[in-house]
Amino acid sequence: MCGRYASSRRPEDLVSWYDVEEPPEEELPPSWNVAPTDPVYGVVQSKEGVRQLRVMRWGLVPSWSKDAKGAARMINARQESVKEKPAFRKAFASRRCLVPADGYYEWKQEGTDKQPWYLSTPEPLSMAGLYEHWKTPEGTWLSTCTIITTTAPDDLGEIHDRTPLLVPREHWAVWLDRSVADPGDLLVPGTQGVLEAWRVGKDVGNVRNNGPELVAPV
Repeated sequence: MCGRYASSRRPEDLVSWYDVEEPPEEELPPSWNVAPTDPVYGVVQSKEGVRQLRVMRWGLVPSWSKDAKGAARMINARQESVKEKPAFRKAFASRRCLVPADGYYEWKQEGTDKQPWYLSTPEPLSMAGLYEHWKTPEGTWLSTCTIITTTAPDDLGEIHDRTPLLVPREHWAVWLDRSVADPGDLLVPGTQGVLEAWRVGKDVGNVRNNGPELVAPV
């Protein structure tokens, strides 16, 4: 799964990287310890084909939910079942997004202890996501998202058997196109040799800790 990640790039850099036409209405501070229910950036495409960078909350709330209490449990959707699960299938058909990240964290069992690892690339990770709009009891709209996970490649499997589904640049247009109901060909296992991984300090385990030192190798 993916339960923590880093996102420190400025919105203007993401706008340029993803060829976004409409920047976000608000700017998020850089974070090296993004946690469930935090506000995050998501790249989406409107019905008119306009690419946008939006702020969403991490943890999907389906449009039919009675409340938002289960959002923290909906941070990930499995690639193998995303097209069938009631919470995800409508979003998969028409509300797909890219969730930008510097990298993400996983915890590996080492003896009786769990060691955090950071997995990254020099360029932004484009994690495959889904988004939904949910109307609160007060009548306002809440935009939320989830990150799709897939099986990890052999070089990462010893750290964790799951990894975020990454969408290569050449597939962004298809993934974001709301007229494409089933880009199932893009639901693939993780690719060998894409990510670098290294051990990091255990401070990342506390959501109150935040800063670039969290991704430093130990």
